[in-house]
Amino acid sequence: MTLVTRRSLRRRPGQASPVTAFVALGSNLDDPPERIRHAFQALAALPGTRVVRTSSLYRNPPVGDPDQPDFVNAVARIETGLGPRELLGELLAIEGAQGRVRDRPNGPRTLDLDLLLYGERTVREPGLTVPHPRMLGRAFVLMPLAEIAPEAIVPGRGAVADLVRNLDTSGMIKLAEK
Repeated sequence: MTLVTRRSLRRRPGQASPVTAFVALGSNLDDPPERIRHAFQALAALPGTRVVRTSSLYRNPPVGDPDQPDFVNAVARIETGLGPRELLGELLAIEGAQGRVRDRPNGPRTLDLDLLLYGERTVREPGLTVPHPRMLGRAFVLMPLAEIAPEAIVPGRGAVADLVRNLDTSGMIKLAEK
């Protein structure tokens, strides 16, 4: 569990009050642990955003397409003045800066960033659904999220600590911190 406070949370004129959001991070190409650590730093550098806490890194088998390397996953808790759509745009930009190519669903990737929760809001817009629509069935999302925020509520579903109990976490391996 890491506390990152590289950037103070300053609001721009007209910017909303900070919201707590959770971002899932995953990688299985080109030194995944380092990619995740670099992404934590990139999140901390976003305007009006502060990384409050990061989970441990977890290694796990791929989902969907087994013919690829294992993934390394984590979750970051942030406070941000960015709106959900604006935050998603920044997450996609971070992925792009780390060479993310979307050539096949569930395929290998240098970096994947997913907006899991944005305050207590439910968002359903083209290209953006919060809570993340597939987070509930994924141990590689809920286990690191439960590590840093077991009390977090998934709107309409309940507390993360309760939700993770229903998943098979046997494939999850917590990596040693560097």
